[in-house]
Amino acid sequence: MRERRLGVAVWVKNTRAAKNLRKFGTIHYISKRLNYVSMYVDAKLIDETIRTMEKLHFVTKIERSHRHEIPVEYNNARPDKAKEYDYKQEKSQLLALAETLSTEEGNQPTAVSS
Repeated sequence: MRERRLGVAVWVKNTRAAKNLRKFGTIHYISKRLNYVSMYVDAKLIDETIRTMEKLHFVTKIERSHRHEIPVEYNNARPDKAKEYDYKQEKSQLLALAETLSTEEGNQPTAVSS
């Protein structure tokens, strides 16, 4: 199973030196215009890794990602009535189309090859 990783944004003085951050985790994106590196770090070692990266001369600021704190399952999720109605309409249209196609096939004579 994969190790749990957390996202980190590392603001740097120069993006050329940002390649040195590879030893601390997986680099996802390097912004040359805004001078930051988006990367993933092992969750078990994140505090130690951040302390080590802050000591580097080219790092100005480090921000943790809060994405893992956002809930993805909702307790009071109600189905959308409009979508349910649309699905029922589509289903009835498809059934009607299938019925007309089957009746048309039954009425037309089959072609005989010579």
